[in-house]
Amino acid sequence: MSIKLLRITTTAALCLALAGLGTLAQAGMGFTELAGQADDGPVTVYYPTAGAGQRVQRGPFAPQLDLQGPPVRGNGRLVVISHGSGGSPWTYTDLARSLIDDGFVVALPRHRGDNYTDPSSPGPDSWKQRPAEVSRAIDAVARDPRFAPLLALDKVGMYGMSAGGHTALTLAGGRWSPARLASHCEAHIAEDFHTCVGLSTRLTGGMLDGVKKSVALAVIRQKFSDATWQVHTDPRIRAVVAGVPLAADFDMDSLAAPAVPLGLVTAQRDKWLIPRFHSDRVLQACKSCELVADLPTGGHGALLSPPPPADVLSPLAQDLILDPPGFDRSLLPAVDRKITAFMRKHLLP
Repeated sequence: MSIKLLRITTTAALCLALAGLGTLAQAGMGFTELAGQADDGPVTVYYPTAGAGQRVQRGPFAPQLDLQGPPVRGNGRLVVISHGSGGSPWTYTDLARSLIDDGFVVALPRHRGDNYTDPSSPGPDSWKQRPAEVSRAIDAVARDPRFAPLLALDKVGMYGMSAGGHTALTLAGGRWSPARLASHCEAHIAEDFHTCVGLSTRLTGGMLDGVKKSVALAVIRQKFSDATWQVHTDPRIRAVVAGVPLAADFDMDSLAAPAVPLGLVTAQRDKWLIPRFHSDRVLQACKSCELVADLPTGGHGALLSPPPPADVLSPLAQDLILDPPGFDRSLLPAVDRKITAFMRKHLLP
């Protein structure tokens, strides 16, 4: 082949590739729910589709979706998102949109006992079962005749936020135990109170704070004495991003050299999972980990996009989840693109 012909052929191929990317970037966001296995909740799937869709009301959220629209071929890769405690699929639609624009299919399992319809068992009981629920969500997508022909599931990405970040660290090769959570709370009950008690109460600086800490520790000692290491591996998962993860109960040595590429997204004004006890510790232990994005003025709920409206949250949840004064949400599309770029880098040929 002559050099001139080679140049023409290369240019034509590049133009075709760019044209294909442009078409995909304008694709609609399809939506469907797959039945979970056994006692699992449904698996929400977002995916590239040809239809533009319409605004669909889901509680206080109104995403632009093409309900049950036929999938179109993207880049052949799946990313699973693990929601935070009490979470739903709707606060991850902006990230899903970014991933879909890049050709990914996105699946979100509804974690049993720790979701917006059933918040009955958050904490270690949920954390033990969440990684297996992620694996079964991959299985559910693999069985669906609409998606199976479009995906190669030997390289799956995984993103998790908050309690979902805990799931992400487990699937990256980390090990943890309820007893380590109890030890952490014994040592840091005042400084990291909401890791230990969630949204049940708060410290106010008043005379009842001592009672609150004593009662919390008594319950924690009774419920979280199991020192068995909790692990879960899935060889299909080949890239992981953990956003503002709960990490204080992990053996940091197990995260020093993760089994797969591991990225973190941090928020320095997180009042629920104080960074020095959680994300900062992971970054200190893991020299190969990538800081995908840091939000110096972001709070715990910065990565929820769109965010939950204030009127569906308790006053304490508003304080811990909603944005602190001065946080600029216009930064978030760039964060979503960085997470998407991390997945592209590690999952695509």
